[in-house]
Amino acid sequence: MKPKRLLLAEDDTMLASLLKYRLEKDGYVVAVKHDGHQMKTAITQQLPDAIISDVMMPYFSGIELVDYLRNDLKTDIPIILISAASNEENVVSALKLGANDFIAKPVSPTELLIRVARELNRYY
Repeated sequence: MKPKRLLLAEDDTMLASLLKYRLEKDGYVVAVKHDGHQMKTAITQQLPDAIISDVMMPYFSGIELVDYLRNDLKTDIPIILISAASNEENVVSALKLGANDFIAKPVSPTELLIRVARELNRYY
């Protein structure tokens, strides 16, 4: 079976490296982008199997990303948002726009692996 491709958008390079390592160790192919502009460019070139994105990103936020994917591209690709700003308003806003899941920082790599697998199994 072909490995699932994930797009990880995280401007914290240490966290991005840690999450990429753990996801790849679990068999995923992971592309990391460090800002919203890089993320949007990557998505227009090829849609991954799932997206993990920080909410507060330079140039294009995780919330704007969800809106773009759901309303402009009309795709139901799984999107998991992560954020230190995990107040109820942000979580509800993200989920109403169409995010599949929301994880508060600090992110547990093990929890992220479980949530990614759950979302991918839902669609594949």
